[in-house]
Amino acid sequence: MNKTFNYQRRDTVSVNVGNIAMGSEWPVRVQSMTNTPTDDIEASAAQCQRIAYAGADYARLTAQGVKQAQNIGEISQVLRHQGCNIPLIADIHFNRQAALAAARVCEGVRINPGNFVDPARTFKQMEYTQAEYDAELARIREALLPFIAACRENGTAVRLGVNHGSLSDRIMSRYGNTAAGMVESVMEFLRVFVAERFLDVVISMKASNVVVMVEAVRRLVAAMDSEDMHFPLHLGVTEAGFGEDGRIKSAVGIGALMAEGLGDTIRVSLSEEPELEVPVARKLVDYIAPRGSQQPIEGEYCDGYDPLSPERRPSVEVAGRIGGDRQPVVIASYRPDEVDRAVLQPDLYYSGDGMIDGMHQFLVPLDRWSGERNAYPLLTLGEWERCQTASLRFLQVPASTPVERLEFLRGRTDTVLIITPVGINIPGSEQALTHGLTASGIDCPVIVRNTYGDSSSEWLQVKAGADLGAVLLNRQADGIWLEAPNIHNSVEVIRYAFAILQAARQRMTKTEFISCPGCGRTMFDLQSTVRRVQQATAHLSHLKIGVMGCIVNGPGEMADADYGYVGAAAGRVSLYKGKQCIEMNIPEQDAIDRLVSLIKQNNDWIDPAMPDIN
Repeated sequence: MNKTFNYQRRDTVSVNVGNIAMGSEWPVRVQSMTNTPTDDIEASAAQCQRIAYAGADYARLTAQGVKQAQNIGEISQVLRHQGCNIPLIADIHFNRQAALAAARVCEGVRINPGNFVDPARTFKQMEYTQAEYDAELARIREALLPFIAACRENGTAVRLGVNHGSLSDRIMSRYGNTAAGMVESVMEFLRVFVAERFLDVVISMKASNVVVMVEAVRRLVAAMDSEDMHFPLHLGVTEAGFGEDGRIKSAVGIGALMAEGLGDTIRVSLSEEPELEVPVARKLVDYIAPRGSQQPIEGEYCDGYDPLSPERRPSVEVAGRIGGDRQPVVIASYRPDEVDRAVLQPDLYYSGDGMIDGMHQFLVPLDRWSGERNAYPLLTLGEWERCQTASLRFLQVPASTPVERLEFLRGRTDTVLIITPVGINIPGSEQALTHGLTASGIDCPVIVRNTYGDSSSEWLQVKAGADLGAVLLNRQADGIWLEAPNIHNSVEVIRYAFAILQAARQRMTKTEFISCPGCGRTMFDLQSTVRRVQQATAHLSHLKIGVMGCIVNGPGEMADADYGYVGAAAGRVSLYKGKQCIEMNIPEQDAIDRLVSLIKQNNDWIDPAMPDIN
């Protein structure tokens, strides 16, 4: 039985974070992080309380220095006096003394292997002999020993939190800015903790690029398994962004991994108030956890499939646009006049009543199909023999269909297979069939059709992102068909379908904004700034733009972005092109205009399309 097709939690040790333990024998825990200055005791305590009341198990606070770390102890006292016992976790970058101070007053301390010992990255190439590299590892061990001792003495848990954007120059010089580099960055630290028999450790591997984040977590699990390590995992997509895009991007990455039984605590990082992150994370947990009760799904990987780095399922190209190397298509169950106002147009429409026009491509039921050039029949298995004249057919089957019943599709270049899920483990059922098809040499294109009865937009974002994202990240689909009959805004549903494809890096259709959730280090009002940057650049669908509250992860996380807007100091912003800082410490009130000018100077600007007044 392949665990990818069945939900089963990965076995881990238990780690106590204050009075709330995490690990495979406990429910998946939810957390969030404050965005108040940690020097403001009352405001930070109030926000921690809101996070707790929203349903979070843990709250994290930034601690830039020793004073801020000690402040968390005072925040804890205020909360306990108010009857709020949520465990507090200090977030440390660069400052080992702050980590030692936090270990004495917090239930948990997060340190970043990219900057706990190594200096801030400068993206320069460094050369090491093996002896020199071994000396660096010895230096890491010596730096960690006092911290481990303080955590052991105070019963403090540790999170080793690797960010794709803050790998050290040493790691990047040997491994590149890759998922493999992220894994080695944390394994260097983990080996020290294991050697010292300190096991109250949780690990996170985060990136703003969902594909990198998912690959890094999977590679970490393989690396830990090879060394008999079983530490819990914290999952999150860092700098996920704002609004529906942030929710969908998080659901795609976190949901894909949770579907495989990975993840013992999660955070949905949004550029919004932190208490708003918690209900989204709770929805993910509540949606995926019940899958353990489903009857096992039979199936196994097809030969040659590498779950650590999936390649696209081989399929023939049909009708010059579906399958093969073509980007995944989107089908919509709406009339074209319902979505003509949408910027993003689906590739095909489904018309259940058979009403079509000459401007769009349609799927119609067989009993409504009359051979129009722009309409194609949607068939069931029982209808297949009744339709032999169409140049292009869409055959819909449930995911539980035995592959043997589909062997007649082998070698055909005129058919697209549409799979509908079976049971509550939607991506598991769909992928079991796609792997079975490949193993049997059936290479027709596959589109997954998922229908959700939710009337809540946030629930739809979470469910569809987690389900369709898992199939797309594993490269098993040539298109998606998202239906939500109780969401009455058709444009909204279509927008979510394209957002899911973009989060999985399968099809880019709009500007991608990489924005941090904010914390006590943030140098400007993050939410209003993200909105203003979006207003100025949202039409640049060929670009990725980062908005970062401070310098800690900014340039690194924005290595995947084309341009960056980073808080440099109070009222000051630095602008980046890729990893390179182009303008430093410019006044915040001028920053967006200067960002637009920078994009224009590099010939990446496109004027917004004028509305059609006719």
